[in-house]
Amino acid sequence: FDDVQVKHTPGERNERANQLARLASSSRKPGQLRTTLHLDLATPSVKTVECMSVNEPQQTWMTEIMDYIEKGKQPTDPSAAKKLRTQAARYSVVSGELYRRGFSTPLLKCLDSAQADYVLREVHAGICGSHSGGRTLAAKVLRAGYYWPTLKTDCAEFVKRCIPCQCHGNIIHASAEELHSISAPWPFALWGMDILGPFPLAKGQCKFLLVAINYFTKWIEAEPLATITANMVQKFLWKNIITRFGIPYAIITDNELKKRLGDSKGAWAEELIEVLWAYRCTTQSTTKETPFRLTYGTDAIIPVEVGEPSFRRIHFDEANNNLSLQAEIDVIEEVRDKAHIVAEACKQRMSRRFNSTLSKRCFKEGDLVWRVQGSARHNPREGKLAANWDDPFRIRHSLDNGAYKLKELSGKVIPRTWNSTHLKAYFS
Repeated sequence: FDDVQVKHTPGERNERANQLARLASSSRKPGQLRTTLHLDLATPSVKTVECMSVNEPQQTWMTEIMDYIEKGKQPTDPSAAKKLRTQAARYSVVSGELYRRGFSTPLLKCLDSAQADYVLREVHAGICGSHSGGRTLAAKVLRAGYYWPTLKTDCAEFVKRCIPCQCHGNIIHASAEELHSISAPWPFALWGMDILGPFPLAKGQCKFLLVAINYFTKWIEAEPLATITANMVQKFLWKNIITRFGIPYAIITDNELKKRLGDSKGAWAEELIEVLWAYRCTTQSTTKETPFRLTYGTDAIIPVEVGEPSFRRIHFDEANNNLSLQAEIDVIEEVRDKAHIVAEACKQRMSRRFNSTLSKRCFKEGDLVWRVQGSARHNPREGKLAANWDDPFRIRHSLDNGAYKLKELSGKVIPRTWNSTHLKAYFS
């Protein structure tokens, strides 16, 4: 040969040679070795299902009205036929399109569900859309000349599901849970503790204030500290609470007491003793008694009674005074019981007032929610345009009293619990 060329031809392009090559490796049982390379079947080897495409016009809310106007068709039910005739009086058919006679616009074009969805998306979030509220969106659609029976409801639902509107929606200030009051069973059983500060530097480099208040008597203990450590808190509890009032049933952390200390600037640590004394000798609105009396059984003599002697100061008799103090201590339980009743009534009034503005929001495990975006999580580059709500999270676990544990959509667990006040439902 003068010239030889080798070319590769895929099997699907050379069917006869491909079948011939496979024949040698096929079964060699008697009757199964065939040399036929192409076989015509007289009947189909598989069962086929006959299908037929049927196109029917979609039935919409307009179909019945148009059939009556154009063809005079009416329901067989007399009451339904009368209702249809009454409705059709407000409609007209122009060039095959149904229009409704309106007040804001002479003729409003009637739309089906698909057309209505397009109009809502374009008016709400299109080029000229302003992401307006549900009522404003419905008014804009009517002014544009469109109508369908569920216009107002659909506009409200569309705005509710709009992701940018949810992300930039107003922060909900109304509480999502009822007020849960804390009741103290007996004096000095429950204490509330909080750390205030940092304040201006005072003597001894003190800039923090550790405060504890008793829930029953409203008695306050406070101490200025330079640093907050576990050891300092333990010393405070031992010196000011345990050694004086016994081991408490529970200690709850929360806040109180700041006003007078702010005006003292760097001398606030020296003012602290006077502030505590003034508070302990002041009648509390929740108990109608002073913390001093609920603690020691009688009211203290205040400095003004020394400068301008009062009746009990002028007629003071030590022997009679000691007897009176002992008698007061004997009946202190009655005074405390009355104060407890007054405090519970006050809590009930507060609960009624608080719950009157309640915006109840409850979620269950698996629900998608928005989380309010605090100032610390705002992107400083976005400024005023930053969203008010973080990307949606999923409820991981529901706790008592409106507390929830969250996780990201990727499954990452969000630390700490979040109250329903800082959450709102995600609509999609």
